[in-house]
Amino acid sequence: MAIQQGIWRINANNVTSAPLRLQTARLDDENQLEELIVQDVSIINADWLLIGRQVRTSFDKRIDLLALDANGSVIIIELKRDKTPRDVVAQAIDYASWVETLEDNQLVDCYVDFATRHKLSEQSLDLAFKAKFGLSLADVTLNDSHQMVIVASELDASTERIITYLNDRHGVGINAVFFSAFTDGNNRYLSRAWMIDPQETQQLVSTRGAREPWNGEFYVSFGENEERNWDDAREHGYISAGGGQWYSNTLNMLAEGDRVWVNIPKTGYVGVGIVTDERQRIDTLCVNGQPLTSLTTKIDYIDFAEETDELAEYAVPVKWIFTVPATNAFSETGLFGNQNTVCKPTTTKWRHTVERLKTTWKIES
Repeated sequence: MAIQQGIWRINANNVTSAPLRLQTARLDDENQLEELIVQDVSIINADWLLIGRQVRTSFDKRIDLLALDANGSVIIIELKRDKTPRDVVAQAIDYASWVETLEDNQLVDCYVDFATRHKLSEQSLDLAFKAKFGLSLADVTLNDSHQMVIVASELDASTERIITYLNDRHGVGINAVFFSAFTDGNNRYLSRAWMIDPQETQQLVSTRGAREPWNGEFYVSFGENEERNWDDAREHGYISAGGGQWYSNTLNMLAEGDRVWVNIPKTGYVGVGIVTDERQRIDTLCVNGQPLTSLTTKIDYIDFAEETDELAEYAVPVKWIFTVPATNAFSETGLFGNQNTVCKPTTTKWRHTVERLKTTWKIES
């Protein structure tokens, strides 16, 4: 069944009055939608960096929009416009086959052209990536994976069936997001709905190189900084992430009983443990019946209560099997790394990483 959206105006001062459904309005065309995304990419995803618009391929077609996420993964954004469901999906996959061949310098050139045409403040991809994600571009592998997103002002049942089939049966990282416009007097509103939770397609990105079935072990990136301390997490039994939904939402993937292997980026692996509870705001976390905010910690977590839910720091309680201080982190060439806070890797490198950690830390299977 095709996805439908609606917006109702409610009277906050009179709870007995009936909600008033706003009238739908058509966008002028999907070119307008492309322009809105270029002006503010957060209307589709706040954790993406646009790097190209109307990018010409080697077979003389144009990709509507190209973006990067914090892992250096490339996102192909294709607007449905007047194409049939079969055509728009086939076109996105065709573009993905070309994007997969792009080298770092080609993506850099793509961004420079985009930044020049749109007069952006950061004229180099290195500076733009650092400003957006707080990471050096040298710390990620560009274009090691990619995903496809179809954008539409309307989404039909046929497109849904094709995308669901590709995701469920073939593990293809493709999603759809559609926008609806509404009017309320002289005001116009834009609403957005994803067909599939973006976290799910984030886990299905098409990755270069060999893949294998997930081994059931979760990878965790613990980004230690002034708001996150490994000594606190190690002593009081938790992992955490925050500063934006891209970082904190993947903690929802974890459930009681899951085993996690924790890596501090640029430092190394520091622990393995078993999840004991669900995600919660860190300022509400209790340790052995006592609030974390009342315990002796390196960071004062009382101030974290002032953060909005979107930017808040979230924690998942963990019973540690083995941990080491950050100074004794295990790091060597060939270990798996990723900017996602939590992920289910399907590369041979992940199996190698888990086996190396088990051997080094003498962890039983």
